[in-house]
Amino acid sequence: MASAERLKRITEAVREAGQLSVAELAGLTGASEMTIRRDLEVLADQGVLERYRGGASSLLLRGEEPPFGLRELERPHAKRRIAAEAASLIADGESVVLDSGTTCLEVARVLAGRRLTVVPLSLHAANALTGAPRLKLLLPGGEPRPGELALTGPLTEASLASLRFDTAVIGCCGLNAADGLTAYDLADAAVKRAAIASARRVVAVADAAKFSRTALAFVAPASALDAVVTEEDAPEDETGALEAAGATVRKV
Repeated sequence: MASAERLKRITEAVREAGQLSVAELAGLTGASEMTIRRDLEVLADQGVLERYRGGASSLLLRGEEPPFGLRELERPHAKRRIAAEAASLIADGESVVLDSGTTCLEVARVLAGRRLTVVPLSLHAANALTGAPRLKLLLPGGEPRPGELALTGPLTEASLASLRFDTAVIGCCGLNAADGLTAYDLADAAVKRAAIASARRVVAVADAAKFSRTALAFVAPASALDAVVTEEDAPEDETGALEAAGATVRKV
């Protein structure tokens, strides 16, 4: 089992059980107890769980978003393919508002070589775009969320309200035709809504796992999306329903 997959499996198992021993996690993953101990240290540093002698207990409640550093390890190749396809929908010269999150960070890395005007909504994406020779980088105000470094609050929302974009590239925590686009964090959801309201076109980027989730905070209905870029193994019933709602779905 790859390291990223093992970390995800450990996180999910400990969250579901409340706490598990090193021996139990070794049996679950097929890794040695020494490897499990190292993994628990990594996850403890990320605030996912708390170590105790011989095991760990979860610090994540149901419905809470895993830390950015852990999510960045999940399906990295899929996120890069999604990012490349989303970037192909953007023409040189456009103005783009780029959402926070790990998939949107990959989009930022692809856009760094383009001739565009980009407003990133996270410091992670801003760092990826800094110094790009042909790109005009505009930074909104706002308060960065710890770890996530997503910009939120009235300053961010006011910055977005004062601008008009050709394209908004929006990430999500959950996406389906019935519940629309959803997010775990209320302040993050408000910023996403402001970005969507200021854009002529909305492109949502979501890996296949997002279709099985509905997060707490409603962002926008499926009808607000012009395009959705996802993976080939995204569920056909959900992507078909999104197309029926008016979105163009592109699978990579």
